[in-house]
Amino acid sequence: MSNIISQTEYRQTWQQINQNTHYPEALNTTDFINYCPQHLGRGYHRWVKLRGINLLIVDEEFDDDLYVESDDSQINQDYILEFGFNLSGSYSERNGTQSFFDWFEIELLEERQYFSIGAKQRRLKVDIHLDSQDLLKNFIFDNREKLPTTLINLVEGNSKIDFCETNIIAPEMYLPLEQIINCPFQGITKNLYLEGKCLELIALKLEQLAQHEKHRRKVIVLKKDDIERIHAAKVILIKNINNPPSLIELAHQVGLNDYKLKIGFHQVFGTTVFGYLHQHRMELSRQMLSEGQMSIKEVAHAVGYANHGCFAAAFRKRFGVNPKHYRIKS
Repeated sequence: MSNIISQTEYRQTWQQINQNTHYPEALNTTDFINYCPQHLGRGYHRWVKLRGINLLIVDEEFDDDLYVESDDSQINQDYILEFGFNLSGSYSERNGTQSFFDWFEIELLEERQYFSIGAKQRRLKVDIHLDSQDLLKNFIFDNREKLPTTLINLVEGNSKIDFCETNIIAPEMYLPLEQIINCPFQGITKNLYLEGKCLELIALKLEQLAQHEKHRRKVIVLKKDDIERIHAAKVILIKNINNPPSLIELAHQVGLNDYKLKIGFHQVFGTTVFGYLHQHRMELSRQMLSEGQMSIKEVAHAVGYANHGCFAAAFRKRFGVNPKHYRIKS
């Protein structure tokens, strides 16, 4: 079973049962824990505010697959600058165990309208969000020759092209991750300890990026058979619009590894696997509305939305009008 909700609904669901709850052992107001709503599953999100860093520790397990789509709510910042470490579980097209580094402008976020969380699996992750670019500049200044040109241009303000990199969690990253999750200290000692571990992980991630840069392939060569399998994956998505498989499941069904499917799908169709699914849902719903034979609620359900309000928000974001208005004009 899958649940589809809007980003606003998802956020409000958590807020209803959490009022910035202090972490049980916290001695100040910079350490908060939000518990997972019981109708979704179990676990928590813990936020720790450090100097220039927002540390997030996620430990949760959902009962059903969850798909969260962005709506008209705005993110109160200009860009996202994040180092992430997925120790277990799946999140959109990222699965444990993976590390990643994302830097993208909010205004260029059109394709990132959707994220998914797999059910019946513990999702354990550590995210390091930077408040500004200044901290990253200090790391990169003496290593610019080793790092991707795209990243250097972002740091120096010469580009707004998104930078997203995903890799394994290197062996040396596991110890500081474990120390963050099981930090034994309190008060100012805790903050300094966690801050040091975050900086250590940032350094390790950038070193990994530098080591792999010369071997990085920006595109992959697709054989005719690969392209046919990627098209088969598209057909499977369309046939299972109400309950789409995960990226790993989809790759297994068409006989490709998940990396080749993810990169190859973008090369063939110009968008991500779940970006394509979202586009197809919207186009199909527009077609159904224009035919005038189904109510908005029925159309929403037909394309995989249990909540027609969430569907309306996604439709409005895609086409600029509410489903009702589009149906009247059609």
